Amino acid sequence: METYIAAMDQGTTSSRAILFNRAGEIVSRAQYPFRQIYPQPGWVEHDPVELWNMEKKALAEAVDAAHIDPKQIAALGITNQRETTVLWERATGQPVYNAIVWQCRRTAAICDRLKADGWSEAVTDKTGLLIDAYFSGTKIKWILDNVPGVRQRAERGELCAGTVDSWLIWNLTAGKVHVTDYSNASRTMLFNIHTLQWDEDLCRALDIPMSLLPQPRPNSEVYGTVAGGIPGLESLAGIPICGSAGDQPAALFGQACYLPGQAKNTYGTGCFTLMNVGGQAVRSRAGLVTSVGWSVGGKLTYALEGSVFNAGSTIQWLRDELGLIRSAPECDRLAESVPTSGGVYVVPAFTGLGAPYWDMYARGTIVGLTRGTTRAHIARAVLDSIAFQVTDLVRAMNDDAPCPLTTLRVDGGASVSDILMQTQADLLRLPVDRPAQVETTAFGAAALAGLAAGVWSGLEELAGLRRSQHVFLPLREEDACAADYRQWRRAVERSRMWIENEL
Repeated sequence: METYIAAMDQGTTSSRAILFNRAGEIVSRAQYPFRQIYPQPGWVEHDPVELWNMEKKALAEAVDAAHIDPKQIAALGITNQRETTVLWERATGQPVYNAIVWQCRRTAAICDRLKADGWSEAVTDKTGLLIDAYFSGTKIKWILDNVPGVRQRAERGELCAGTVDSWLIWNLTAGKVHVTDYSNASRTMLFNIHTLQWDEDLCRALDIPMSLLPQPRPNSEVYGTVAGGIPGLESLAGIPICGSAGDQPAALFGQACYLPGQAKNTYGTGCFTLMNVGGQAVRSRAGLVTSVGWSVGGKLTYALEGSVFNAGSTIQWLRDELGLIRSAPECDRLAESVPTSGGVYVVPAFTGLGAPYWDMYARGTIVGLTRGTTRAHIARAVLDSIAFQVTDLVRAMNDDAPCPLTTLRVDGGASVSDILMQTQADLLRLPVDRPAQVETTAFGAAALAGLAAGVWSGLEELAGLRRSQHVFLPLREEDACAADYRQWRRAVERSRMWIENEL
């Protein structure tokens, strides 16, 4: 009887579920969007109950669409938008506030105070991160300090805190299991990536009771089983939940980047370039961060990472806020209708700039507009901006890594864009390898779960499942690409001319 692995992929804009077979092929899938909540400029929230309900609905629909006996599902893996933070009641499972999303910049002032108090070196030494509003620790502190009564309840031990993986596992096990995996824990700014434990000093610096925090666990082991009686998931009761990783390390794992030096970029809401650096953490000198990639079979793997906050979300902005396009594919068609952006550069610093700049106060900018600029030029500039930002990350990674990248493996929604992938290859002067199976994030979660359940024998068998769909090679003249990149860096400086007291 055929065996299947289910993956819950809870992203920034949608909740998805995918069933895979042993060949790593998609058997069925379902996806549901959910609301993006913007209470103030620079603030981003989600409703945690909506995240759970949409993910639960997607999983039930994917299982039904597969037309299989649910008993054939050997394991369930979870991958999630990282850093997004939820606090909820232990007794009822009800959130005490909306989830504060990874993109949210409301805690910038808390970060500034931590830097002023001299915590920068300790944070980098212990966590591999830089002090930034991106990470979860300051989001927990904000909820404790700003939602009435929450701090007192937390100190009484009545509340749980966690990233979205913890929230999903808690709900799947009907409140019996409060855990997180090492990859998600290492994005909180509270977790020592060398000892694999929560750090008492950092929790004290942020005034966060450690009783709130989930138990950190490896990425491929049984955490618990799906509880009985969950509406819509009754037929899945008893299935082991045995794989978990944040979306970006899950994609690195799903891309079969199992050897040091192998790297991938995910083109999603943001862009995330990760390189496997092996069993020793590499401290960045170029504005990148180091996190736990995964722990499998007792072996720990670290990843060097650069993060871009706005990539695919910039295409959504063209569609939803500016109304220049009606659908994401139309952005490609428009961009392909002009040979270049006509000197237009878009810097999508809507929520600040991530690596390698780490400027919480930068803001979105369009430069180079003329009377002859059309919406096609702006569409082209938006796609170019995504490729430019990834080029920033890869250049920084080459400065840090023991050996330079020779190929970039790619995935995520925007990786289906041929014009974007060709632009990326031209700028990087590297092959850009798009896999036949682009759902690498969900497959990474499934692979981690499948390893724990014995569906696959090991990394060698998993690596054999990956196939390339297209490899893009540099075509445009290098001098022209270099000139464009210099202009991009000038545009970035324009976006960084904002200062805090002007916002």
